[in-house]
Amino acid sequence: YRDAVLSGHSTGVPGAVAMLGAAHARHGALPWARLFEPAIRAAESGIEVPQRLARFANNAFPQAAESDVRTLFSRADGQPVQAGDLLKNPAYAETLRQIATNGPRALLEPPLSDAIIARTQAAPRPGALAPDDFAGYRPRITEPVCGPYLVYVVCVPPPPSSGIALLQLLAILDRTDIALRGPGDAQAWFLFAEASRIMYADRDRYVADPAFVEVPVAGLLDPDYIMRRAALIGAVAGRAPTAGDPAPIQRGADATIEATGTSHFVIVDAEGNVASMTTTVEALFGSGRAVGGFMLNNQLTDFSYRPVVDGQVVANAVEGRKRPRSSMSPVIVLDRDGRIVAALGSPGGTAILAFNAKTLVGLLAWDLTLQQAIELPNLVARGDDFFGEVAKFPPEVQAGLAERGITVKAGRGEESGLHGVVLHDDGSVEGAAD
Repeated sequence: YRDAVLSGHSTGVPGAVAMLGAAHARHGALPWARLFEPAIRAAESGIEVPQRLARFANNAFPQAAESDVRTLFSRADGQPVQAGDLLKNPAYAETLRQIATNGPRALLEPPLSDAIIARTQAAPRPGALAPDDFAGYRPRITEPVCGPYLVYVVCVPPPPSSGIALLQLLAILDRTDIALRGPGDAQAWFLFAEASRIMYADRDRYVADPAFVEVPVAGLLDPDYIMRRAALIGAVAGRAPTAGDPAPIQRGADATIEATGTSHFVIVDAEGNVASMTTTVEALFGSGRAVGGFMLNNQLTDFSYRPVVDGQVVANAVEGRKRPRSSMSPVIVLDRDGRIVAALGSPGGTAILAFNAKTLVGLLAWDLTLQQAIELPNLVARGDDFFGEVAKFPPEVQAGLAERGITVKAGRGEESGLHGVVLHDDGSVEGAAD
């Protein structure tokens, strides 16, 4: 995994700016160039390094030691930046000027595309990105996938986002009595964990780029199938659940390794329009390679590391021009009349689905405030692993989970970055974040 991340093969054509251009063309009000002015000023005059960036810049993970990262995030003496330092990035300001002046495809055209290609084709382990890859890139305009939860409608992006898995998890929980329980009830967390394991088993097997493989969206949300999957939840946690059969499709077992270098934001404007966006370069500092003051992604390591397992093609196998599966699942919640109730999301790799689901249960089922829902302990149950914020679970909940065969362990999946809003009937907006 480390070799793949740091290689030139890990970087895919960057699509976020092209997507933002497409969104702006349909919904934007301000001139495109004006949108970049605050970021250009910040890059030139500098920002105060926050603790989170300082922690990552001084961390031992592989990208932090790469020369491009050290150049971008170091003091004049070559030592990594520390919290409170002033960090300037004139190269990034110039990149933003080019995009502001030449439009959203400026990142996909020379000279920026040439610089990206050259950096990915440099040793060690040079990649194969070419001008045709950039010229042929187009953002997809798709319809969201929506599903019911209690009296609400939850909407997420379609595959290759894993939003469909979030809807499946909520649907399974809707077939239990979790809504009648609460955050101090061990059985509630047991139901959440077991439903999560079932969801991840199906997600890992079936979700991928629908332009290349059939994704059984309807089958995964079919009420009869949901009932069968919910019936797998017993009195105690058993062996890791296997993928179900939502459609007559054979898929090999997945072998994707997903990191957590992701961002999320929610914005509500004065007219009540809402944007919920999750975006990523994949791992922290991406591939460890930089161009024009910004890090290159290692998004292609989100493909499965094995294309065929036991003679079956893996849905998320690598193919040219295929988009890798992502756990990113920004959420917008509507009421039955189509009015926006809430919007939220989180970074966190595969844990995003558990973070978002926990928050939605707390907010919609347990009538907590959004901040209270976000501050519920995180529990990420996948396969045979139960990771979470152990210290935040009351002793009686931990004991109850242990009686049901679950021991929550610290280790990964604790740092959510959850971020969201609730729109109240009186017109007020409630914001909250982890």
